[in-house]
Amino acid sequence: MITTEIRQKITAAITVARRNYPSDSKHAASLGITTSAYSAVKNGQTDRVLSDANWISIARKLGVSLRDEIEWKAAKTPVFQYVTAQLEFCQQSGVSGILCDEPNIGKTFTARLYVQSHRNAVYIDCSQVKTKLKLIRKIAAEFGVDSKGRYSDVYGDLVFYLRSIEQPLIILDEAGDLQYEAFLELKALWNATERCCAWYMMG
Repeated sequence: MITTEIRQKITAAITVARRNYPSDSKHAASLGITTSAYSAVKNGQTDRVLSDANWISIARKLGVSLRDEIEWKAAKTPVFQYVTAQLEFCQQSGVSGILCDEPNIGKTFTARLYVQSHRNAVYIDCSQVKTKLKLIRKIAAEFGVDSKGRYSDVYGDLVFYLRSIEQPLIILDEAGDLQYEAFLELKALWNATERCCAWYMMG
């Protein structure tokens, strides 16, 4: 059961995340809810607007814990500063980069934190979307592009959107987990958005 207190925590996270999207409708689409439900939540209505499943899904997407936990504070370690600087350079310049380094040094934490405070930047955990279809649909959903239609339409709309917005950045974590077909589709997407979209691959 999702309590009122948890709904308020999730609503606060939605408010913070909104600044990274150009419109309420794009943010609603990225969260997987209707614009009318989004508007109601934005206006403080949390009872009977969304199902518990919707609240849980939004909490997962925004990194909101459903139980009381100690909040992590970012320590500006050399890794944090290095990865942040690389992500900023890639996004501002429209170039791409690859980072291969030791595990458990803070790459993922830094990347997740970066997208929370930078517009048009998305984080993709490739270990969760190993196939071509899941990967492209996930990227589309993160940008608020319709991800549920025919695959060719999703791909075409995503390319069009990435070529239309200002300085998009796609961070691909655990990219080594992708199936070969997904790598080929990434190559196609990279070619279709060349000089319009920055990419950063980590592993």
